Amino acid sequence: MTATLTFAQRLVTWQRQHGRSDLPWQNPRTPYRVWVSEIMLQQTQVQTVRGYFQNFMTRFPDLPSLAHAHLDEVLAAWSGLGYYSRARNLHRCAQIVWAEWAGELPQRADQLQTLPGIGPSTAAAIASLCHGEPVAILDGNVKRVLSRWLAFDQEVQSVKSQQALRLAGQDLLPTSRADMPAFTQGLMDLGAMLCKPKSADCAHCPVNSDCQAHRQGEALSFPRKGKALKRQSASWWLLVLRNDRGEVGLTQRPPTGVWAGLWCCPMFAQEDEACQHAHAWLGAEVSPVWASPVKHVLTHRDWWLNWGHVLVKGSPKFKGQGPITWWPIQQALQLGLPQPVRQQLQAGL
Repeated sequence: MTATLTFAQRLVTWQRQHGRSDLPWQNPRTPYRVWVSEIMLQQTQVQTVRGYFQNFMTRFPDLPSLAHAHLDEVLAAWSGLGYYSRARNLHRCAQIVWAEWAGELPQRADQLQTLPGIGPSTAAAIASLCHGEPVAILDGNVKRVLSRWLAFDQEVQSVKSQQALRLAGQDLLPTSRADMPAFTQGLMDLGAMLCKPKSADCAHCPVNSDCQAHRQGEALSFPRKGKALKRQSASWWLLVLRNDRGEVGLTQRPPTGVWAGLWCCPMFAQEDEACQHAHAWLGAEVSPVWASPVKHVLTHRDWWLNWGHVLVKGSPKFKGQGPITWWPIQQALQLGLPQPVRQQLQAGL
């Protein structure tokens, strides 16, 4: 490969020879499978998504099965991936496509962007990978690749910068629609395989001859980063309710806010509040047995989860945060649960 070939020609050739071709959503590569994978890959690593994607496809093999599923089923299949608004949007989107698009995802990126949870980059990925539409993606990998190739000297997360990078990516597109799937996949592969966040294998990069950051010997100085968000910490107290029938007591979280729509142990911001509820429900003589707090790491904050174990007689219908529903443990594990709650229930088996 030489510098006389265009960026797109070099990238497409490299992708077809060296790029990834064994990702589960590539075989077969359908709009439905690409869409689900792109939503899962938002904020989540490929290695984590692989297993979840396979299980999700087994449970919801096509758009009609997803559209007609109950939201609880979708959240259960998503449990552990985090960012549960993605699952809710996925379900709502499937219902809209079933009702308004005859069950087929739109083919054009601008049409896809009208649907819940599908932003410009996800829409571009579906349209370019599945239909050859000449439209540029701009996910995290692509931002990094373009920032280095251009030596883009601005903080990449601003709206203005992303618009500039998207326009730059549009200028690099191949002239043939037939090359668009390999080009789009190639950009993602380059960022995942060679042009990584903490390393850059410039020697094997197909576009190194005119990469400005490589020429400057400053590959790892890009992309430019803005002011880091201050990491926050919070503590929560959760009551793990079990009864003498081997059931667990759970409440469904509100439709917005923390763990929206998921089934959860009753959850409180203060230990006193948790104990007061336990006393009101069970009598003043009953107190939760608190285990050591467990750290749960989120993107920009840490949660310290304090688990208070309580043994209950019968199946009382508590009120307060919402009615408690009693579930046999194996049935509870089939619900949409936050991963820390699932781990607590499994630990008690």
